[in-house]
Amino acid sequence: MLALRPNCECCDRDLPPESAEARICTFECTFCADCVENRLEGICPNCGGNLVPRPIRPARLVGKFPASAERVLKPHKACAA
Repeated sequence: MLALRPNCECCDRDLPPESAEARICTFECTFCADCVENRLEGICPNCGGNLVPRPIRPARLVGKFPASAERVLKPHKACAA
């Protein structure tokens, strides 16, 4: 099951479970659409894989299967602004 991480690893923008702006790679590294398009060129800086829209967990299931509360922020060269 997807962790649904709560933030962009690059800019720390909040990405709640219902966000259509969240992008993930196959390892669930999580970034916002703005960073993916304007800083990362669609490529995950951790694994080199592509970044795609994260599925949205239906609101009725978020209570039973909550999103992760663990924030991840990594110092990627592409994210330094």
